[in-house]
Amino acid sequence: MKKIILLLSAAVVLIACSKVGKDEYIITGTATGIENGKTIILETQDESGMGLLAKDTVKVENGKFEMKGKITEPAFYMIQLEGAQAKIPLILENGEVKITIDKDSIQKSKVTGTYNNDEYTSFVAETTKIQKKLMDFQNKNMQAMNAAQQSKDTVVINGLMKEFNKLQEEVSVTSKAKYVTYAETHPKSFISALIIQGMLNDPTADVAKSEKLYNSLEESLKNTKPGKAIKAKLTELKTPTGVGASAPTTDGK
Repeated sequence: MKKIILLLSAAVVLIACSKVGKDEYIITGTATGIENGKTIILETQDESGMGLLAKDTVKVENGKFEMKGKITEPAFYMIQLEGAQAKIPLILENGEVKITIDKDSIQKSKVTGTYNNDEYTSFVAETTKIQKKLMDFQNKNMQAMNAAQQSKDTVVINGLMKEFNKLQEEVSVTSKAKYVTYAETHPKSFISALIIQGMLNDPTADVAKSEKLYNSLEESLKNTKPGKAIKAKLTELKTPTGVGASAPTTDGK
């Protein structure tokens, strides 16, 4: 009985300590070394997907900032620090998101605190390792390529480009395999829905494989914008061309 009481008490404490209600988010940011008054903007893509909309704007105070709001499903957003050249990507979702801004290298800023953001951080770290081969090749051969271009040495240029293209193809194959494996093993992750959506935008997509991955997703993900887009795309791809269309008459009408 004492154990049950203790467990119930602990549950009550956890509920009481939670700052976030249903469909709410809190972003708590650490901005050490960034002067007071600097603007922090929470941005998302507009309906066209071509521009950005500001969802919230706050000021840095004593190296910290906080944002609160409502969100009904996970979605990609970005944090823009006034004066910074790069943005900080994050998945905005129900929960407490923590951001630590690296003022010297925005790309090294950390986003943690919720399942999807922790997953996104790990996923990016893994895919960056795969892409590193390309970066290493470019850094190693940049000087040789520049010299060959200046001297118009087509033999060296073509040789380097051939090596680069081969490496690029290898990285592409490895990356695609990584994406599929991730989606197969993470049915609760918002990233999996984005991966499947991306797969179906490829003309060479394996529709049956994509559908299998979609079916394995948690139901809540199927109800997100990417989830609904996947379902619509699968329906489109599985519908024979011309079905439902009126047959043309002899005069072309």
